[in-house]
Amino acid sequence: MKLYIVGFGPGKPSGMTIEAEKAIEQSEVVVGYTVYTELMKKRFPDKNYLTTPMKKELERVMAAFEEAKIGKTVSMICSGDSGVYGMAGLAFELSPDYPEVEIEIVPGVTAAMSGSAVLGAPLTHDFAVISLSDLLTPWEKIEKRLECAAMADFVISIYNPSSKKRSDYLKRACDILLKYKDGDTVCGYVRNIGREGQETRVLTLSELRDTSVDMFTTVFIGNSETKVIGEKMVTPRGYRNV
Repeated sequence: MKLYIVGFGPGKPSGMTIEAEKAIEQSEVVVGYTVYTELMKKRFPDKNYLTTPMKKELERVMAAFEEAKIGKTVSMICSGDSGVYGMAGLAFELSPDYPEVEIEIVPGVTAAMSGSAVLGAPLTHDFAVISLSDLLTPWEKIEKRLECAAMADFVISIYNPSSKKRSDYLKRACDILLKYKDGDTVCGYVRNIGREGQETRVLTLSELRDTSVDMFTTVFIGNSETKVIGEKMVTPRGYRNV
C-alpha cells in the first residue's frame, strides 16, 4: 500500500529525476491532472491512468489513496516539485483517513529552478516565490506578500501570473512592485519551460507590466542588483566584492 507523490519536473524527459522515473516505473496506477497525465502517457504507456480536471484536486488525491488502499502502488504526479504548489500537502492532510497507506514524497525541479536556468542566473541571491492565483489565497494577502518582497529587495519568481479570468493580474502585480522597484528593473519570463513551444524574454519591469502571459509562464522580477550579461538575466551574489 504505497503512494508516491511525484514531482516530474518541467515536463521534458531529461528534466525528470532518476528517483521520479523509478517511482513511476514501480507504480501500477498514475494519478494526475489531465495535462500532466497526457505528458506521462508518452513515456509510460503501460500504466493505468486516472485523471481529474482543474479544481478537482481533492477528488484526485482521494482517488489515489483509494487505489493504494486496495493494494496497488500508485504515483500521484505533479509538475515541477510535488511540495511546491503541489499535492504533497493535501496528501498529508488526508492521510489520517488512510493510515494503512505509506506516503513517499519524490521531489522534482520546480519552475523557479528550471526557468531560472533558461534565463541565466536570476536566483543567485535571496528570492521569494509568489503565486498570483487567488483561487485559494485572497488577493489582499497576495498584494501584501508582493509589497513585502519588493520592499525587502528580493528577486521574485511569480507562478500562475495570468489566466482568462485573471488577465490583468500580472499588470496589477507590476503596479504594486513599481511602488518599490525602478521601472528599469531587469525581469524575464519563460513559457512552456522545457516543452514544445518554449518562449523566453528578458525585459524591464515597465515592459513586463504591459506583457501578456498565461498560466504556463513563470515570471522573474530582479532585485536592485540584477543585470543583463550577454542577453542573460543575472543576479550577482557579491563574490567579486569579497
